[in-house]
Amino acid sequence: MFDVQPMELVVLGTVALLVIPPKDLPKAMRVAGYWVGRARGVARQFRSGFDAMVRESELAELQKQWAEENARIMAEHPIPAIAQTEPEPMAIETSGSEPDGADAPVMLEKPVIRDETATNDVPVTAAPPKPKRKPRAKAAATE
Repeated sequence: MFDVQPMELVVLGTVALLVIPPKDLPKAMRVAGYWVGRARGVARQFRSGFDAMVRESELAELQKQWAEENARIMAEHPIPAIAQTEPEPMAIETSGSEPDGADAPVMLEKPVIRDETATNDVPVTAAPPKPKRKPRAKAAATE
């Protein structure tokens, strides 16, 4: 952007030494650095804004191409009339949806769970107990 050659920097440095006294030179360099940083920040912000506009225009162009290609494909391969109709949503009935509960299923008795290995018809209400684990042998302490 700004092309500063080394010879130009030497000329600026000698002019700064002649015009600015040596004790005020560090302060002047700080001020110059501050303004150079601000100029770089403005240039960076301008460039990023410009890049964002380019990206948005490219994206809009790609979306336009995609829409044209999609329209071309849909024209070549039309959807049959049967597939174009949307299926009717299925009604899901829940218990208690009717205020009187007339159509809701009613459980009259508690279900009985039977153990097929048992010979009698005694309902099993709890899971069989788990077998007890054998205690592990403790490792012998090495001396």
